[in-house]
Amino acid sequence: MLLVGVAGTFVVVLPATRSFDPAVATLLVVAYALCTQVRFHAGAGETMPVQIVFVTMLFVLPTPAVPLAVVAAELAGTGSAVLRRHAHPDRLLASAANSWFSIGPVAVLVVAGAQAPDTARWPVLIGALAAQFACDLACSSLMTRLAHGVSPRVQLRVLGWVWLVDALLAPLGLVAALATVHHPYAFLLGLPLPALLAVFARERNERIQHAVELSTTYRGTALLLSDLLERADAYTGGDHTHGVVELSLLVADELGLPPRARRRVELAALLHDVGKIAIPSGIITKPGPLSDEEWAIMRTHTIEGQRMLDRVGGALAEVGQIVRASHERFDGRGYPDGLAGKEIPREAAVIAPCDAYDAMTTDRPYRSARAPGAALEEIRAETGGQFDPRVVAALERVLAPLLTREPARPPTLVPALSRVGAAR
Repeated sequence: MLLVGVAGTFVVVLPATRSFDPAVATLLVVAYALCTQVRFHAGAGETMPVQIVFVTMLFVLPTPAVPLAVVAAELAGTGSAVLRRHAHPDRLLASAANSWFSIGPVAVLVVAGAQAPDTARWPVLIGALAAQFACDLACSSLMTRLAHGVSPRVQLRVLGWVWLVDALLAPLGLVAALATVHHPYAFLLGLPLPALLAVFARERNERIQHAVELSTTYRGTALLLSDLLERADAYTGGDHTHGVVELSLLVADELGLPPRARRRVELAALLHDVGKIAIPSGIITKPGPLSDEEWAIMRTHTIEGQRMLDRVGGALAEVGQIVRASHERFDGRGYPDGLAGKEIPREAAVIAPCDAYDAMTTDRPYRSARAPGAALEEIRAETGGQFDPRVVAALERVLAPLLTREPARPPTLVPALSRVGAAR
């Protein structure tokens, strides 16, 4: 293996200012291996508190020997996981390759003649940390690019969180190394911290798993309600709902909504018409215009939808508030609460024009579908009135590729949106 060859060359070629103590080396390797078993989520990736032990190694072991010690510790940690059947044997090779990050700081410290812990030489210490991150990025980017085709830019975003954790733990490793200079084995006093992090990591990972399971349950409930709606009205609960979900998510991405808001958009778009289960089917499927009394009943579906979702509770109760506001207008003339502008939940503001567009471009019981361009023109006409201007602009950008492929059509005069799509 190339890494082992480079690490071995370091031991043979580079000068060391400390002698090798087998007992200390064994303890540090074991401590490092134990730290590899403590994994907690950091941003989009996960990290381990090995930095505390690694920094201690740099100033307690012969510095040129540290890469070999890290390789041994990585293999020991992964080997333990393999024996417990928590990892595939193939991980042994990958874990050894993960030790490339140790090459950079060792090279910096040896070249700078800073193999002893000295806080006065902080520029060298920062340079060593930067060299660690550079080697980590180069190795990780190459491995993920070859194995999964992930670009270095994406890998950099993942590693940023890991480096933040390492940077915060590095001073603790330096303190342990400084204490060991005066009191042999003093570095052992720092090991309870990784144990404490292990407790926190286990609790955090259990909460994340619980949140994932709960999210799956909510999604399953939403899909069940959507299926019930489809049985009540094949149009409302079928292609229309799925079309609104797809378009709403595209607009949410165009607006750069955060993941939690995007999730609420998805669920609310899926359930925005769920209250229509409580509306008589004769009103839902009526081919002609609705009477004033029928419109009054129809407009209660947002309130009924919120009531249904409130009974489920949890995340779907939040979604219920969005469903209730899905027919509010930007100018305050919507229903049921007359909300206006920023009073309207942004998720509801995203769904409203997407709902209207999908309704206008599909066949309804009382009229035929309109052309995409004509539908978008209607929505533009209601910008600042029925719809949030920022959302309409995002919808236009999302629909631009479709509209450029649409054949030219003569202008069409159509009724106002208050009677089309969004309201029914």
